[in-house]
Amino acid sequence: MKRFYREVTVAQVEGGWRALLDGRGIKTAGGRAQVVPTSALAEALAAEWTAQGETIDPALFRYRDLVDFAIDAVAPAPSDTIADLLPYAETDTLCYRADPEEALYKRQLAVWEPLLAGAEARLGVTFARVSGVVHRPQPERTLATVRRELEAQDPFTLAALRMLASLAASLVIALEAIRPDAEADALWCAANLEEDWQVELWGEDAEAADRRARRFEAFRLAMSMARLARG
Repeated sequence: MKRFYREVTVAQVEGGWRALLDGRGIKTAGGRAQVVPTSALAEALAAEWTAQGETIDPALFRYRDLVDFAIDAVAPAPSDTIADLLPYAETDTLCYRADPEEALYKRQLAVWEPLLAGAEARLGVTFARVSGVVHRPQPERTLATVRRELEAQDPFTLAALRMLASLAASLVIALEAIRPDAEADALWCAANLEEDWQVELWGEDAEAADRRARRFEAFRLAMSMARLARG
């Protein structure tokens, strides 16, 4: 598609902020008004349109795709997204460790335990730790508290959490990632601890490394959108 606009601006509108193309408000893929909660997020959306050349490249609309998902899919039925997220708490990667006598267990303890203990302290819950891969149910009170934490989030944060939890296989890491002082590199290393362990033992595959880099880019994007949406 050829570029069909000249000027990209941002304006405050009813319900939030909106990027405009030649004064006309942008709509989501689902046809809804693309109104976001902060000027910072609207500016990020506008920057994607500004960066386009003479031909529109859909791959450059990284914020747009996640924002559209928040507006079109999450906002109308947030309970559905919460239902998608809760299984990541039920089988959180940080809770499943190697056997205590294994060297991997020591690294998991050093990297994962502070994250898990920090989440427990903030939420006032306890997560069950497991050695091995046999599933152990999490306490009902823990899952109920996590549900309430998710229910308190806005649609844009929920959309970000859905992407973060999927990429990390951990709702604990996802919730940590939306904190203001979260460090993307440290959290991504925690999410990929076991993969890194295998690389140290057997070497790295170029295709796998490229796939991981692209997933990390998506992880950072979700972190960024959550922060921009919260102002």
